[in-house]
Amino acid sequence: MATGCTLQQLPSQLVLPACLHEGHGLPAASVLQLLIHIESFQFSMGHLSPWPMFTSGQTILQNRKPCSDKYWKRTGSWQPQSLGTAKPRYLEELENYLRKELLLLDLGTDSTQELRLQPYREIFEFFIEDFKTYKPLLSSIKNAYEVMLAHQREKIRALEPLKAKLVTVNEDCNERILAMRAEEKYEISTLKKEKMNLLKLIDKKNEEMASLQSEVKKLRKNLAEEYLNYLSERDARKILIADLNELRYQREDMSLAQSPGIWGEDPVKLTLALKMTRQDLTRTQMELNTMKANFGDVVPRRDFEMQEKTNKDLQEQLDSLRADYEEVRKEHEILLQLHMSTLKERDQFFSELQEIQRTSTPRPDWTKCEDRIAGGPDRWQVLARGKNSDQLVDVLLEEIGEGLLREKDFFPGLGYGEAIPPFLRFDGPVENKKPTKKEVVDLLKDAWNERRAEEQKEKFPDFFFNFLEHHFGPSEAMAWAYTIFENIKLFRSNEVMSQFYAVLMGKRKESVYINQMDTVAQLQKEMMSADSQNEGLLTIEQLSTILKTIFPLKKEEQIQELMEAGGWHPDYSSEDLLNYRSLFVEDEEGQSDPFVQKLWEQYADEKDEYLQELKQELGLELRDEVTLSRLREALMNIDPSIDKQTMNGYISQAFQLPVSELPEEGDEEEKGIMTLLQIILERLQMADIRRVGPRELEPTSQDHRGQPG
Repeated sequence: MATGCTLQQLPSQLVLPACLHEGHGLPAASVLQLLIHIESFQFSMGHLSPWPMFTSGQTILQNRKPCSDKYWKRTGSWQPQSLGTAKPRYLEELENYLRKELLLLDLGTDSTQELRLQPYREIFEFFIEDFKTYKPLLSSIKNAYEVMLAHQREKIRALEPLKAKLVTVNEDCNERILAMRAEEKYEISTLKKEKMNLLKLIDKKNEEMASLQSEVKKLRKNLAEEYLNYLSERDARKILIADLNELRYQREDMSLAQSPGIWGEDPVKLTLALKMTRQDLTRTQMELNTMKANFGDVVPRRDFEMQEKTNKDLQEQLDSLRADYEEVRKEHEILLQLHMSTLKERDQFFSELQEIQRTSTPRPDWTKCEDRIAGGPDRWQVLARGKNSDQLVDVLLEEIGEGLLREKDFFPGLGYGEAIPPFLRFDGPVENKKPTKKEVVDLLKDAWNERRAEEQKEKFPDFFFNFLEHHFGPSEAMAWAYTIFENIKLFRSNEVMSQFYAVLMGKRKESVYINQMDTVAQLQKEMMSADSQNEGLLTIEQLSTILKTIFPLKKEEQIQELMEAGGWHPDYSSEDLLNYRSLFVEDEEGQSDPFVQKLWEQYADEKDEYLQELKQELGLELRDEVTLSRLREALMNIDPSIDKQTMNGYISQAFQLPVSELPEEGDEEEKGIMTLLQIILERLQMADIRRVGPRELEPTSQDHRGQPG
């Protein structure tokens, strides 16, 4: 016990040290023994403590480990407390310590459940270290919990990939459900439209049937009226004939009554007259029979003329049909000949096909790739849309290469050889940063923006490595250079990556990409200026006018191709509106809209056509040499509107000479500068070559140019 401490009488006749002077600290073991004596004394006095260890008059130091020896040195006294049922100071200090540690963890930004257990572990360690008697049991309890926590932690780590996979499967299922709902919605709308059309057709047919029924009813009524009129006419006619006969009989009777002398004629004369009349009747009857026998088949002249006219018309039709038949017969013979030649070609092609099938490999079944590509059939359909077999092979190579690229953790350094690009000169393994395609595309766009902002004094590969050093630091620049190079070399179907790779490897001048981007920006500016309401909409006529203004040398077919790529359809009128902002939208991987892609395609086609015209104008083989003056003359012939500055730029690129060192037109030095035609075309293909004006100037302008002064 420490000297200089006053003693106080405890209620149970227990003497405890009340204070300790500085420098006379009480060891932790002594404190523990003292606490055990106090607890034993309490039990012996018949009083049961409400706390796990009944202590009185103890003071605990507030530091990382309560109950340590340093406590006694800092406090310098040991204050007694009454032997009541208050919470022990040791417990209070432990709780304060725990509360403080938890508060510090909660204030931090990276606190986790794992860190929140650390204060409890420390408190438990204090118990284990200070209570020696219970140390084995408490240590076994602690170890059992630690083992269980480690087991649960491993189990959680094992379940993390399943959780991620579950999220992915859930997203795929949601996308499929949305697609199926959209498809069902489209089918329902289609069926509804078809139903409405059929209902309209039924209503129209019902109206027509009602109209026809009313017309039939009306015709029946008219027919009944006409039938009654005909019946009345027939009865009236019969009555009229009877009346006429009656009147005739009356008239004959009246005439007989008025001429009584007739009955007074001689009967012999009347008999003779009757005989002669009968003979005349017999002769007339015979003549009539003869006439009927002779002219029974004769038709009237009116009918004859009518039949003759009909016969003439039929004869003309027959002649026309004969002429048509003759023409059709000749065409038929020609078609037979074509058919025979086609049959021969078919047999020849069939034999060639059999030979090709026998000697060549079978056409691949690309549907097998649907289940083996990440993303399933939906992503494969997006990748394979509009691509031929050769392009599909490139897609598969990119997918396979992407998987292999993800598996690599390091790239082997290529060394310091002269053939190695400067930004790849390194010896030893280089870390693979494994960025996503979107991250690579965004990084390349940032590089282009920074390149366009500077004066472009340094070479592009040097600028690229300096850009990486500026963004990632000198220690990480080489790793990022290898990583980006491997990505842009692999993903050739991506526009941004393929363009950057071509410029980086010297296969294309950076001015090609920059000028094309300037052209796209100019298009956007013109469209925005034409959109006075700032609604993002233009009419088809406005779009056509803008395209013809910016590209005056493009043909009408090329303008139509650009408009169709932008969403225009021949059925649209000139007043229909088009969302021009959507023409310049890019996806997350940098792929442009079909409108911008068509601009790139037309630029490449126009360049190839321009170089082909140049080759034809020179009239030389690829292995022939071309002089500078000959190239200048050929450029003037195929592009009369070309200015001197542009021509010098083309010639400088073709002969790899600075513009300042080019000889003037007409100098003898021009004839001594020559290069192979193949090399000239390859160099011009790398540069930004395009036609300045039309191939042939207008006659008026030619006449004007030909006039002196």
